[in-house]
Amino acid sequence: MHALGRPGNVNIFQREQRSLFGEILDWMLTPLLLLWPVSLVLTWLVAQSIAGKPFDRALEYNVEALAQLITIDHNHPRFVLPLPVRELLRADDNDTVYYQVLGPSGEHLSGEKNLPLPPEDEKVTVGEMRMRDDQFRGTDLKVAYMWVKLDLPGSRPALVQVAETMDKRSMLATEIVKGVMLPQFVILPLAVLLVWLALVQAIKPLNRLEERIRARSPDDLSPLDVEAVPLEVAPLVSAVNDLLMRLKESISTQKRFLADAAHQLKTPLAGLRMQADLAQREGANAEDLKLSLRQIGRSSIRATHTVNQLLALARAESSGTVMSQQPCDLARLTMEVVRDCVPRAMEKHIDVGYEGAQPGSEGVTLPGNPTLLKEMVRNLMDNAINYTPSNAGRPGMITARVLTDPFSKVLVLQVEDSGPGIPAAERELIFQPFYRVLGTEADGSGLGLPIVLEIARQHRATVTVEDSRPGQSPPGTCFTVRFAQALESA
Repeated sequence: MHALGRPGNVNIFQREQRSLFGEILDWMLTPLLLLWPVSLVLTWLVAQSIAGKPFDRALEYNVEALAQLITIDHNHPRFVLPLPVRELLRADDNDTVYYQVLGPSGEHLSGEKNLPLPPEDEKVTVGEMRMRDDQFRGTDLKVAYMWVKLDLPGSRPALVQVAETMDKRSMLATEIVKGVMLPQFVILPLAVLLVWLALVQAIKPLNRLEERIRARSPDDLSPLDVEAVPLEVAPLVSAVNDLLMRLKESISTQKRFLADAAHQLKTPLAGLRMQADLAQREGANAEDLKLSLRQIGRSSIRATHTVNQLLALARAESSGTVMSQQPCDLARLTMEVVRDCVPRAMEKHIDVGYEGAQPGSEGVTLPGNPTLLKEMVRNLMDNAINYTPSNAGRPGMITARVLTDPFSKVLVLQVEDSGPGIPAAERELIFQPFYRVLGTEADGSGLGLPIVLEIARQHRATVTVEDSRPGQSPPGTCFTVRFAQALESA
């Protein structure tokens, strides 16, 4: 029952593929839609300010007009409001207008008695027109007021106030907002449509690039035309072109490698077939049969060695991105390989030895793959055994070393021999697959050193070749593998 339900559950957690067109559209429209309510609030605030200015001026005019109606009669202030002025103050269908006139001692001269007074802590300045927001009978008011100087010696100024409810201001502000924002309800969808059409048009070069790529044949690895794409897409196309060039080189290398591998395998296989034909010829005696069998054995060993080397090189190249790493004691791995090579070296009368750091000592551990590191050391040792001339009267010598330098943070592996050496002109060529130095008769597949170079590259190491005994004959060969920053990584 659970097995049947799992395939359906997997799709629940699958992430939808992202759309570049949709993301650009979102990033363009989201600010536009978010700014619209902000624009509405700002428009309302500006409309309130604009709508209030003419009505504030009217209130100020009324205050000035009322202030001129204050007179002095027998040293007492008097205020008489003519009927036309009284009707003018009340001539409004929307708002209610209040006024108040107070004498020097705060006595009520005219108008609304309970109209709110200015703040007590406010400084009294004669002749200065002021505005304030206030409330009266639960209604918001806009109040204009002014302190008026009287022609009475030593008297305080009189106060004239004119207040008005704010309905007209709100109505005018609403009309302004409607006049500004209502057209945007038409403009906004039109802007969205224009943005969408512009994106459709702008993304067409990508569609044409996709069509050109899809129309290519599978074996066409030529670079894409960078000039035919927009400037923003040019880095992506350049990266694709770089990938195509590397892929083309990789395919060429693989083809050349396969051709060389087939050529190398063809020789021992042809020898096997020839020896088998010789063993089956008429009149062959037992000695001829044994000779053919020995030749078949040697050819099979050579073919097996070549196949193993090909597999080792393929394994080294394919493990570059998924190589499992663990702390590796390079001294211990090197000593194990040297110990394994002793029997073969003794058959050729070669003296094999190890020098340098001991297993477990400080600085000999590095992060890496122990199998590949042993393969690298083994190929260096096999190469030295194959190319070092030796006999019982004059034995050759091969020395493996592991050296540490705690100051420069470098771990070094060296394998040197007493062989004929490698000419300087060929020291880079020997790391190519199947390349062998001319004039040598040693048995080998030509893959050992390419394997060494590939494994060293995966462990961020460098491989150099030099004479082990400069100025002497034979000069010998010394292969040095430097693991830079190995001590820090470990």
